[in-house]
This record gives sequence, C-alpha cells and structure tokens, in this order.
Amino acid sequence: MFLRKVEGPRSVTLPDGTKMTRSDLPPATTRRWVASRKIAVVRGVLYGLIPLTDAKKIYGLSDEEFNSWVSAFAEHGKEGLKATSLKKHRQL
Repeated sequence: MFLRKVEGPRSVTLPDGTKMTRSDLPPATTRRWVASRKIAVVRGVLYGLIPLTDAKKIYGLSDEEFNSWVSAFAEHGKEGLKATSLKKHRQL
C-alpha cells in the first residue's frame, strides 16, 4: 500500500473515541458546504489533523467564516451549521 507523505498526523482520535483521518475531510474542490462537511473541517482543525492556515488555504475560507462555524457548532451543534436554521439561531 502506498501512503503519500504529508505534514502532520495522518489520523486523530476524537473525544467520542472515533478516529478521523485526512480522507474524512471534504475535497479541496468543495463549493457546496453542507453541515457535515463544515463539521469535518472544524473537527479536523480543532483536534490537530490539519492546521488552520492550511484549511483556510485549501478551502478558501476567511477567519470570520471559520470562526462563525466554530461558534455555531459550539452553541447549537450540527443544527447550528445548517443553512436552513441559520436565521432561527441568529434571532435568539
């Protein structure tokens, strides 16, 4: 089996005991951001799988956009990252 050489860890263990690898991250060509893809990027950065600078460069994210994902996920969980519930959570 061939493993491509990458900087940093190949996998990390999340608090619930599951393993997250680089293959769990969305592709770099992602343009449609659903909640599950946002969560994958947030978890990847927060648990050290990928550095924030790399995530911003790969996915074309701004600091403000990434920080809004982190705060929405922290406050409301997966539901907070869904575009359909964004308006509801902002009104609270």
